[in-house]
Amino acid sequence: MASRDPRWVFKDRPSSALIIGLVVTGICALVSLSYDVFNGAPVAFFISLALALAPVPVLLAAVLALDRMEPEPRSNLIFAFAWGAGIAVLVAGVINSFNLHYIIDAANLSPDNARSVAATFGAPVVEETMKGLVLLGLLRFRRAELDGPTDGIIYASMVGLGFAMSENVSYYVAALTEQGVKGLAVTVVLRGVLSPFAHPLFTSMIGIAVAYAAQHTGTRRVGYVLVGWVGAMLLHGLWNGMASYGGIGGLAIAYGTLLLVLLALIGVVLKDRRRIVALLQLYLPPYQPTGLVNGADVYMLSALSRRRQARQWARVRGGKAGLRAMSDYQLAATELGLLHDRAARRVVDEHTFHTEQRALLECMSAARAGFPAPQPETAPGAPG
Repeated sequence: MASRDPRWVFKDRPSSALIIGLVVTGICALVSLSYDVFNGAPVAFFISLALALAPVPVLLAAVLALDRMEPEPRSNLIFAFAWGAGIAVLVAGVINSFNLHYIIDAANLSPDNARSVAATFGAPVVEETMKGLVLLGLLRFRRAELDGPTDGIIYASMVGLGFAMSENVSYYVAALTEQGVKGLAVTVVLRGVLSPFAHPLFTSMIGIAVAYAAQHTGTRRVGYVLVGWVGAMLLHGLWNGMASYGGIGGLAIAYGTLLLVLLALIGVVLKDRRRIVALLQLYLPPYQPTGLVNGADVYMLSALSRRRQARQWARVRGGKAGLRAMSDYQLAATELGLLHDRAARRVVDEHTFHTEQRALLECMSAARAGFPAPQPETAPGAPG
């Protein structure tokens, strides 16, 4: 038996690699923001920074709301956001600047025309590549965390939100210094209000492709990733091109396209959620002889509303300890079903399967021991 706390299997504790990665991304973010400070007046910078940061908590909450069935490790989510806000923005900004100067010199275009060309054909390639690299890293080093397209969308959205936040600071500084308060207001509405999910939607094409590749083996995985990468670049290029050359009509087409993509991704998440429920209903009932799972538990775990009702019951009856026990039970049971699915797809070997299976069962046992004592008026859907 493992001597360490079985909750290690939840992978929610920071590692030294995470800490080092956050330090590096933080330094890159400071370098990028320092450029904005020197590029504009300090007052303009801090105003822009506040406006870029203001919607982030709401946007993060909206993305994480999709991740309630099987929450991803916080360390992975934090690193994805930090990568987008630091390394991806800094490297993409440097390369985009070189591309812009090259286009001006090589094509003999005015700065405005060269900026439109670079935004339409150069920036999508550079920016989606930099954002997509962290998703490739997940595929290489954290493949087991990519249980379906929802996970790919979540990680892509986190890196996209981080990238957009840092990028918005630069756009807001430029608008305020060049066009005044009116220009800043228009830019904030266009970027921060009407299209806050643009970068997450672009990169979600790569996220879905990477998650699909994680569920398969062989050389076909490379093709899946390439298709997603090209899709992200094309969608990003369409958005920038319509904004640069299409006028009001082009903006309408661009926003309409983003809306359709958003609705399609919501459909993908809902379908993936039904898939996870089916896995729980398939793999959990055989554990009934252990006493850790019964029919009521499977029923409770099969819907977010019943999960929430069970957590509320546990909190009312057992306070914070009861709520923590119920949350741990739900997460461990869900991870157990997904572990079986990963084993069926040969993503994990037999030793890893049995090690994590034992840890998850220990977590479920400890969680059940922490449940409040059931009473006759126990809410429907609560375990037991």
